[in-house]
Amino acid sequence: MLGFELTAWDYATFATLFLAVAAFLVILVWFAGLPGRIALSRNHPEAEAVKIMGYAGLLPTIYPWVQAFIWAFKPTDVVDIRRFPREQARATEIENARLSGKPTPNVATPETDSAPSKPGAEASNP
Repeated sequence: MLGFELTAWDYATFATLFLAVAAFLVILVWFAGLPGRIALSRNHPEAEAVKIMGYAGLLPTIYPWVQAFIWAFKPTDVVDIRRFPREQARATEIENARLSGKPTPNVATPETDSAPSKPGAEASNP
């Protein structure tokens, strides 16, 4: 059909080409997810947005990926007026655990936060 006989070297060439393309795609996906993994490891409050921007920004142009990479290293001093700092830290911890596939950490309720740490330490009411 082709006009020539395929030999073992031809099949080796096809296998090598297939492995090279597969390795290139694996490296591309790893490279695109790098900002998201950095943001998760740094407990970034917008880790999911950084992750999505890293994947979406690599293909059309490199510029959004670079922004996501810089955003992953940005200091995360976020002041959210909807939550107190302790609640914001818990929410960030829960979200990062969900994104990385780890079990959700134990979340203390406000009632357990205000409870005394020692059983005999509660104040007596007259």
